Amino acid sequence: MGLEIDKKGTALVVIDLQKGIASMDRQLAPHSAKEVIANAARLAEAFRKNGMPVILVHVAPKEGERLNVIADDQGWGGQQMQSDWADFVPELAPKDGDIVITKKQWGAFYGTDLELQLRRRGVGTIVLCGISTNHGVESTARFAYEYGFQQIFAEDAMTSMSAEMHKAALDIALKRMGRIRSTGEILAAL
Repeated sequence: MGLEIDKKGTALVVIDLQKGIASMDRQLAPHSAKEVIANAARLAEAFRKNGMPVILVHVAPKEGERLNVIADDQGWGGQQMQSDWADFVPELAPKDGDIVITKKQWGAFYGTDLELQLRRRGVGTIVLCGISTNHGVESTARFAYEYGFQQIFAEDAMTSMSAEMHKAALDIALKRMGRIRSTGEILAAL
């Protein structure tokens, strides 16, 4: 099925392509951080060229601001993070006109002004990408779905901690909330 993108009502939302997360490359699948970053950078450049919003989201959990949920797997729990952990990777450093959202948890909507930024610009569709598919991307997608946004997921511009997690997020959740396409298909529609 072909893809049509309304350039006046679509924004790119890039999730957690920051130094601390991208540095976990050995643990990522099915796409490497390098592949994801390259594809996301291509999307960002095309969106900017077309005058479309680019929203760069990063997580910056400072000591004392991290969620303290009791869980069987604490994730990063207690790890000391490098001083540049939350800095965007150089390929996706914010450019003039980009919107930067700083979040404290997986999803980019809760506790941020992401929805307001999108609504003020008349955005009804978001293209989502980033790391990781089943955490930051899926959590953001669930909120976006609840808020009524149309969604397009750049499958090869996102990855997870395993190919199985990536595939499960795509097959179980994301395909029910939007359309899954390749970076090439999205670029062709612009």
